[in-house]
Amino acid sequence: MSFDPIEFLEDAVRTPSHEDVTEMRDLLVDTIDSAGIDVHVDDAGNTIAVRDSDRAGPHVVLNTHIDTVPPHVAFSRDGDVIRGRGSCDAKGPLAAFVGAFLATDPERGRVTLAVTPDEETATAGARALDFDPEPDAFIVGEPTELDVCNAAKGRFQATVEVSGSNAHAAEPESGVNAVRAAGDLLAAFDTFGDREDTPDPTDLLGAPTLTPTTIEGGDTANQVPAECSVVVDRRSVPPESARGFRDALEDHLRSHAPDDVGVEVTLPEWKMPFLEAFETSESAEVVRALRDASGGDVRPFYAATEASYFAPIAPTVVFGPGSLADDEGAVAHSPREYVPVAEVERASEAVTASLARLLA
Repeated sequence: MSFDPIEFLEDAVRTPSHEDVTEMRDLLVDTIDSAGIDVHVDDAGNTIAVRDSDRAGPHVVLNTHIDTVPPHVAFSRDGDVIRGRGSCDAKGPLAAFVGAFLATDPERGRVTLAVTPDEETATAGARALDFDPEPDAFIVGEPTELDVCNAAKGRFQATVEVSGSNAHAAEPESGVNAVRAAGDLLAAFDTFGDREDTPDPTDLLGAPTLTPTTIEGGDTANQVPAECSVVVDRRSVPPESARGFRDALEDHLRSHAPDDVGVEVTLPEWKMPFLEAFETSESAEVVRALRDASGGDVRPFYAATEASYFAPIAPTVVFGPGSLADDEGAVAHSPREYVPVAEVERASEAVTASLARLLA
């Protein structure tokens, strides 16, 4: 079968996958099946196909996703640029990876294509993936402008609940003002990074950040408020976990709060999990192979991805055509989403060359 990644990409961008990925997954399955390669969809909705040499060797996994954020933006093509929802995040990388997968006949080891259905929401597909044998490298498809991204900060969120006691606003001293207390505690957010146990900055990712983003408190204008909540955004670096961050922040804020003010830090109970930071050594063979094949820089990625699930298993990189943003503003997740045709073709060639090197 002759596979044209650009023709596939045009079909993929025309296929909505912001509410239901079924039609897009059918397109992917039919494409791989038409090449005479066994493909199946597991119970979590992942599309999985394997090319095995039947000789011992490395196991390389190509991963990306088929879902997109709403609303759908229609396909269009303007010369050498393809526009529409998913063109760069992540149907452009998907087209490149499918092309590389179909072009690869490994001399040893195996290559697995594992495409998830819900990276933009619950990431349940990635969490359900189970590989045998255990992979030796992962390449995760996202828009990186053909740079090889070997690290990314994690992203956590927490709510700080500050509690006091109600009173009439005419006699404020008879209560404990939770809004005032929360305001005083904002300064403590700035010193959170000064703790002795705070994660050290890394060469690739720098220091973690903590940013208050929303605040809410009080019920009526003439009452001392008993409750106030502040939502914070945490961009983490290894080895910090979501639970470790929560515990450390609560201890830190309690140490700065008066005795009559309560402080509780909670992680939200939502289906979107927290994606932890990761770093892969620049000397890892998968990094070197992609760098040499693509000519791209080795740098961190600036958004959270399912690479966080794979990095604890094996060296992991994020790579693909397209940009998260350009000089005019947002590209991915925006109405002006686009991907250059030439980048998709070069990405497919680079992944094909990398697989040939890793599996030779």
